[in-house]
Amino acid sequence: MASERQYRDQIVRYGRMLHQCGFVAATDGNLSVRLSENRILSTPTCMSKGAMRTSDLVIVDMEGRLVSGKRNVSSEIGMHLLIYRLRPDVKGIVHAHPPTATGFAAAGVALNQPLVCEVVIGLGSIPLAKYGTPGTAELTDALEPLVPGFDAILMSNHGVVAEGGDLDQAYIKMETVEHFARIALVTHQIGQQKPLGAADLEKLVVVRAKYMGGGQGMHSPGSTNGNGRKKAPVESTTSVETQSRRRVSQ
Repeated sequence: MASERQYRDQIVRYGRMLHQCGFVAATDGNLSVRLSENRILSTPTCMSKGAMRTSDLVIVDMEGRLVSGKRNVSSEIGMHLLIYRLRPDVKGIVHAHPPTATGFAAAGVALNQPLVCEVVIGLGSIPLAKYGTPGTAELTDALEPLVPGFDAILMSNHGVVAEGGDLDQAYIKMETVEHFARIALVTHQIGQQKPLGAADLEKLVVVRAKYMGGGQGMHSPGSTNGNGRKKAPVESTTSVETQSRRRVSQ
């Protein structure tokens, strides 16, 4: 297990990477690591993720109360605490506003089409949570139904949150979401999508379970609608050009 100092170094490093990649601007975004059952190391509020030092980070308890640190706690800490409560397997969380993926979120479009096999293996599906005002219970209420079943979630008119067994995994999943969003955007620009079929999806789900582990975060593309719920016989969820396209189901 890494030391607290190592976790601080990781958060600062990944904060700079988010900023350099254009996944955050100004004081956007936040990152955290679970230190122990009741201690979370997190980025502070109102600070550029590209300009942080290890001493700027704060430690909070599972109620969001400041335990140590000289800066103020992020108003979005509740989102992190919700995920840690619902997902004991999660040790690291990244929230950012990658432009393409956030564009899909602002358009009300989930990234739940099985277009790329690597994304199916790495993430399964990327649902869209309804809008909730940042820093309020609206946001956590919107995320709560989706957190147990997904490792990355689009947040309507807001951004993306990704979680993993450590901060490395969470950051990689954030990169995957934005990369997939760019690919999906190209398919929309071309005017055609060719989702993987049910038989191929079944094989990829087996591969995902073997290499990524089963259980939580395991919903596969096409098995849910845009907001992460099991598909009804007739689906009413909208996405770009989806109404006229074949949806893959299992």
